[in-house]
Amino acid sequence: MRIWRDAARIARMSSIAYFATGCFWGAERRFWQMDGVKETSVGYMGGTRANPSYEQVCTGVTGHAEMVKVVFDESKVSYQRLLEEFWTMHDPTSLNQQGGDIGSQYRSSIYTTTPEQYVTAVNSRNIYQSVLTGSGLNEIVTEIISSQGVEYYLAEEYHQKYLQKNPNGYDCHSSTGVAYPTQGASV
Repeated sequence: MRIWRDAARIARMSSIAYFATGCFWGAERRFWQMDGVKETSVGYMGGTRANPSYEQVCTGVTGHAEMVKVVFDESKVSYQRLLEEFWTMHDPTSLNQQGGDIGSQYRSSIYTTTPEQYVTAVNSRNIYQSVLTGSGLNEIVTEIISSQGVEYYLAEEYHQKYLQKNPNGYDCHSSTGVAYPTQGASV
């Protein structure tokens, strides 16, 4: 009985976040390395076809983005801190492209799971935009939408923890090179 209660308590302390930053392999590694992140997986969100395959997503006809699902312990890492990592690990000013990866599946997206996450994501975008503008960079094109009613489809097994299985594998992440301001930093 105690084991069940402990598992239920741990589950209550977990939150979920969804991020798309281009190719999901490198993004998943960045998140799984963060203290307080309990679990990551890669998959597809935001499209029109149920249970899409990687090959279908890559054609662009399904409309899905390559997504990282992050399960995290809010007592150890805040959603704000995950957002700070998100903004700086890719170029959020690049529409449907990260480096040489081109197509709508490589778009920059945040799918929020609570109204509080939505507000935090929009505020963090505004903070980062002011820094990017000050550096002479373009407007952020990241979509920020609720995940309510949007299905997350787990990607094929060979994509899960891909860079753990293939440490020298492809990791395309073209960053703006602009740090997130420290006054926004948190746990």
